[in-house]
Amino acid sequence: MTAKRIAIPLIVVVILLGIVIVFWKAYAPAPIQLQGQIEARQHMVASKIPGRVADISVRRGDRVEAGTEVFRIDSPELEAKLTQIEALETISQSLAQAVEGGTREERIAAARSEYEKALAAEALAKTTFERIRALADEGLVARQRADDTFTLWKVAEKTRVTASEILKLAEAGPRQEARTAAQAGEAATSSLRDEVAELLDDTVARAHRGGIVSNVLLNEGELAPQGFPVIIVTDLDDSWALFNVREDLLSRVTEGSEFDLKIPALDQSARFRVSHISVLGDYATWRATTPGRGFDMRTFEVEMQPVEPIAGLRAGMSVLLEMAP
Repeated sequence: MTAKRIAIPLIVVVILLGIVIVFWKAYAPAPIQLQGQIEARQHMVASKIPGRVADISVRRGDRVEAGTEVFRIDSPELEAKLTQIEALETISQSLAQAVEGGTREERIAAARSEYEKALAAEALAKTTFERIRALADEGLVARQRADDTFTLWKVAEKTRVTASEILKLAEAGPRQEARTAAQAGEAATSSLRDEVAELLDDTVARAHRGGIVSNVLLNEGELAPQGFPVIIVTDLDDSWALFNVREDLLSRVTEGSEFDLKIPALDQSARFRVSHISVLGDYATWRATTPGRGFDMRTFEVEMQPVEPIAGLRAGMSVLLEMAP
């Protein structure tokens, strides 16, 4: 009888505790859960030289190191310019030799020959410029090409003038002015040659950062405008979690604070540290605290860097942050 009297109150107490627990769980405020996503640094590999894509050395998903060749631009116009400049350089050197060689009959004849070559080179450069300018006016080629051919024409014109003066001086005898003009012609053509050679080097595009090729925006044979990103390389080692946080929760995610974030795609949690906070400029991020009363709250971008490297982490993965209500 005594045991029965004790058991009944205990059962009642247990039932009451169960009811309290059920009601507490039912009415307890749910934890605040914020969803963000993983972002990673992207590097655009663009072409400094406009032209047709001749070769693409990588595919999406390939891992590349800094300095790896990723694509090449075909620019026959630059190769033609280099040939023309080399010819002009030869003329300038010959003229300089003619000036320094005295006024013998063979030197005068050589100066006259170089002058005639300079005339031919000038005519060719002028014709090339007029053709390219017409194409540029129609929008068929870049204006830069017209500017380059105009420069070559003017260099050829100056070379012809120099050759003419050298011929006159060779016939009259060498003077200091002739030597100066010959040296100036050599310097001008040498400078142009170096410039075009550097531009030809730039037809080979290389990755300036290591990472994964996340996108290839052009195919072989397509035209690449100057500065257009052909290859996008994503550096997964430089990744972070990005959240949009209302300002009433901002005091909980101060810079330097750390959180355990859940990554559903990897079925694991990892430690992240708040590294940057900035306000969003879009006015659509304003939210009223109480309809008709109170004030409007803004939304802030919060970036969190992983404390330790996370294997398998990819851009676009969701991350979850839970905070007490």
